[in-house]
Amino acid sequence: MKRRTFIQSVSTTAASLGLPSIALGEDVVDSTIATRKLFIWGGGTDKPILNYLVKLTGKVNPKVCFVPTATGDSLVSITNWYTLVEGLALQPYVMRVFINSYTTKESFEETLLKMDAVIVGGGNTLNMIAIWKSQGIDLALRKAYEAGVVMAGASAGSLCWFESGTTDSRPKELSKVDCLGWIKHSHCPHYNVEEFRRPLYHQLILSQELSSGYACDNQSGIYFENETLVRCVTSNPKSRSFFVELKDGAIAERELKAELIP
Repeated sequence: MKRRTFIQSVSTTAASLGLPSIALGEDVVDSTIATRKLFIWGGGTDKPILNYLVKLTGKVNPKVCFVPTATGDSLVSITNWYTLVEGLALQPYVMRVFINSYTTKESFEETLLKMDAVIVGGGNTLNMIAIWKSQGIDLALRKAYEAGVVMAGASAGSLCWFESGTTDSRPKELSKVDCLGWIKHSHCPHYNVEEFRRPLYHQLILSQELSSGYACDNQSGIYFENETLVRCVTSNPKSRSFFVELKDGAIAERELKAELIP
């Protein structure tokens, strides 16, 4: 039965039973729309976190693509990726950006849409986003995200999905960086391991240069569905995540209850 015919049939039945009719238009939920899934953690990628990512795909032996743009497609980061996933129930891939049309016959969009999950690596957030935008990778990532491909990452790979946050992408000192803006909050990775991250994050929220947002220790993560927080997890009982905001002219830091993953 066609969707419109089905809706009309249900509306007629509802009217005959004295029930409210179904309104046509934007109020009708299209069940074919995929759930947008995003899983981020502060740093310290380990096997428990990757196993949790695998579960989020809902697939057996899913295709998981590592995107090492933030390190300039560093061979070290790519080698580390393949070493880390050894023995895990996933098919590992890598999407390099520093390529040419003689060696690559598939577009970035085509590559990403074939995946079940995408994990963005750490490195220079500022340079990564500039490259993505110049190559249209930001749009390809969004299309895959809308299609239900799980987006994930740590450090630069956690920061990039938010409006803005703290970064070491520039010389000399930590600073603010503007990102993709999928999550309408700010973000701070490495909250517990880099001494200047926390004070700078507080300072930038206090001055209202950053909006309120989420801060994650290494090995502590947050899972969002349709840009809404669903749960927090950690692979280390000492690692935590927080929501940090400005309240009555002062910083308020609220710890988010996390599930320990094995």
